[in-house]
Amino acid sequence: MRFPLLFLCLLGLASAHAASPELKPTTAKSGGKSSARNPKPSTENTGRTTAQLVAQTRSAIVRIDGRGRDGLQEGVGTGFIIDSEGLIATSLHVIGEGRVIQVRLADGSTPEVIGIHAWDRPHDLVILRVKSSGLSALPLGDSDALPQGAPVIALGHPLGLDHSVVEGVLSARRDLDGHPMLQLAMPIEPGNSGGPLLDRAGRVHGIVNAKSLLTQNLGFATPANHLKALLKQPNPMVMARWLRQGALNTNQWEAFLGSHWRQKGNRILADGAGSGFGGRSYLLKRDLLPTGGELQVKVRLDNESGAAGLIFAGDESGRHYGFYPTGGELRLTAFEGPDVFSWRILGTVPATAYRSGDWNTLRVRRVDDGIWECSVNDEVVFRSKDTALQGSRVGLAKFRNTAAEFRDFRVGATASAAPELPPEVVASFTAGREPREALKSHRVAADRFLQERAQRLESEATRLRKLAKDLHREAAREALVAELSRPENEIGLARAALLLAWHDHPELDVSEAERQLADLGTEARSQVIQAGSAADRITALRQFLFEDQGFHGSRGDYRNPANSHLQSVLEDREGIPITLSIVFLEVAKSAGIDHMHGLPLPGHFLVRHAPPGESARLYDPFNGGISITFTDADELGSQSAGVPVRSELLEAASPRSILIRMINNLRAFTLERSGVESALPYSDLLVAIAPDARNAAAERVDRARLKSQIGDREGAAADLRAVLETVPAGPQETRIREALKALESRP
Repeated sequence: MRFPLLFLCLLGLASAHAASPELKPTTAKSGGKSSARNPKPSTENTGRTTAQLVAQTRSAIVRIDGRGRDGLQEGVGTGFIIDSEGLIATSLHVIGEGRVIQVRLADGSTPEVIGIHAWDRPHDLVILRVKSSGLSALPLGDSDALPQGAPVIALGHPLGLDHSVVEGVLSARRDLDGHPMLQLAMPIEPGNSGGPLLDRAGRVHGIVNAKSLLTQNLGFATPANHLKALLKQPNPMVMARWLRQGALNTNQWEAFLGSHWRQKGNRILADGAGSGFGGRSYLLKRDLLPTGGELQVKVRLDNESGAAGLIFAGDESGRHYGFYPTGGELRLTAFEGPDVFSWRILGTVPATAYRSGDWNTLRVRRVDDGIWECSVNDEVVFRSKDTALQGSRVGLAKFRNTAAEFRDFRVGATASAAPELPPEVVASFTAGREPREALKSHRVAADRFLQERAQRLESEATRLRKLAKDLHREAAREALVAELSRPENEIGLARAALLLAWHDHPELDVSEAERQLADLGTEARSQVIQAGSAADRITALRQFLFEDQGFHGSRGDYRNPANSHLQSVLEDREGIPITLSIVFLEVAKSAGIDHMHGLPLPGHFLVRHAPPGESARLYDPFNGGISITFTDADELGSQSAGVPVRSELLEAASPRSILIRMINNLRAFTLERSGVESALPYSDLLVAIAPDARNAAAERVDRARLKSQIGDREGAAADLRAVLETVPAGPQETRIREALKALESRP
C-alpha cells in the first residue's frame, strides 16, 4: 500500500482557508505594461551573458542518481564531463562507496558507468568513467588564479530540480579541516553537490561541495586544481570492485529484501527502505543459535520513529521473531510471512533503560524453561512463551527508511560481554576526578566507557536543546492562538505576524519589533498628512515606503523563509507580497489612511483601498506599491490558481486567513530547504489556528501524511483517530479508516 497516495486522496477535506501560498515572484501590470525594470544581463568583457554560458555548457552537465540495492533512487547529485571519451567529475560523497549509481546525460541517455578512473577521499573528489565517447567537455581553469570577488555561476540539480543555475561570487578562500576550499556567496542546496563552478569564460574553477549550516547564501567548492592533480595520477578501479567497497562479508551474512547493508570492521550500517512490506529488510548470520544460547548487538538509530534490531528463531523463508526499538519503545513481533496479515505483534512496551539517539544493547536469550527473554541495556522487557517459530537462524533487521548502525554482534552459548571498568574507577570518574592511570590500565574498557559517556552527553544535550525548542514553540503557538481568539476588530495583525516570527526566532523581542513598526507609521504620518486626496495620500505612502525606506520585493531569494518573518522584512526591507502587504496596511493605518485591507489573490497577495462611495483600487506592495487594474489582478490570480479568478468578488482577508497563508508559505519553503521534519511545526500551527472543526480535520490529515513520511506512525495514527471524530460517515471516513488500519499494522 502506498501511504502518500492514500493521504493525497484524503486532502479533499481541505478548504479555501489553505490558500495558495506565494510560490513564485510575480510582476504586476499597470496600464497593461510591465512595471518591473528589466536589469541589464550580467556580462564580463567576454560579452557572454549568464544565459549564453548556460547554453554553452548545458550539454556537459550530468545528473547522478544514487541507487540502493533495491534499485530505488536514494539521492540526486551533479557531475560534469571533463573528457570527451567518457570521464565525469563529481564529489565523492555524491556517489558514496559501494553504491550502484546512474549517470544521466543532458540528452537523457544513461551510459553505463564502467569504472572509477580516480578518487580522492580527503578532497571529496571522484572521476567516473562511462561507456560513451564524443561528449562535450568543460575546460578546467586555474583555481589558484581566480580573484576574490570574481563572479561565478554554479550549475546542477538542486533538490532534484534539473538543470538549475545560480549566480554568486568567490567571497573568500578558507581552510576547512585542513583542506583549502573556495568560499562562495551563493545559495547551495542538496543536488548542487558535485556540480561545476564556472567563471565568465566557462572554465571550471571548483567542484561544489557543501552548503553552510549557518546561513542560506554561503557555500563551498573544492578547487579545480585538485582535480587536475587527480587526473595526472589516477587510481582506477573497475565498477565491480568498487561496488564491493564496504560490502558485507558473504561468508558471515546473507541479505534479504534489499536496503543498503554494508560492513566496516565490526560495524554494520544499513539505510534505504527494503522491498518488504513496511520497508522491511534483514540479514541472516551464517552462525546458528545453539540451544540455550544467547545473542546480542548494540544498535543506534538515526531517527527514533524508525525501527531496527535483532531477529531470532528464523529460517530462510523469512519467518522469524524480531526484537527492536521503534518510536522510542521496544517491540517483539512474530514475522510469520511476507506481509502485515501474517505478522503478530507480541508486545510494545516503554523501557526506562532505553536511551533515545544513543547506542543501546539488545540481548535475547533462551532460558531453561523455554522462555525467550529480551532485554535492553540489561533491563528485561519481554519474557515470551510463544513457540510458533522454531528456526535456529539469527540476524539483524530494519524497517522503513531508518538508517541504523549495529556493532558488537555476538552469538553463542553465552554471548561474551565486553570488558567493563571496575566500579571504583567509574565512581571516581563520576565524582569529577580523572583517574588516568586506572583508565590506562583498563584501556579497552576505558575507551568504550569514555566514548559511550561522550555519546550519552551529546545525546542528552541534543535532547535538551530539542526540549527547549519544543517548549518555546508551544508557548508561541499558544500566544498566537490567544491573539487570534480575540474579536476580529481587536486582533493585532502585526502582532500576530510577529508572534509567528517569534515561533521561529526565540531571541526576537516582539514588543521592540512592534515599536519599530509604530515608528515607521509615525514618520509616514508626518508626510502623508500633508497630501490632499486619498489617492495623493497613498502616493505619499508609496514614496515613503518604497523609495525613501527602500522596501522591495525579493526576487533573487524569493523562497527564503526570512521573507515570511515580519521582523526580517522590517530589518532587511525585503519581503514577499503578503509580508510587504502587512507593512503597507499597518503603516497606512498609523498614517491615518482608512478603508484598506488585504486582498487574498491566489499566488500574489494585494492591498485594496475601498472608501465608501468611491471606486475600489488595488495596490501591489511587491512591485513598489503600484496601482493595478482588476483585469490585471484577474490575470495574475488565474495564472496561479489554474482557474478563472474574479478579484472584484474576493472577500477581504481576515487576520486569521492571512496568518494561515503565511504559515502555508513557511511550510512550503521549509519543505524544500530542510525537509519534512523541519516543516512539521507549521502543520502544528495550522491545526491550532484552524477556523473550524472541518478545517482542523483537513490540516490533521495533511499532518498525518507528513508524519507518515518520516516514519512517525503513532503520530500519524493519532491525527487520523482525531479526524474520525469529526468526519461524517461516507467515502472519506472509509478511506481514513483504511489509512489508519495500515498505519496501526506496520512493524
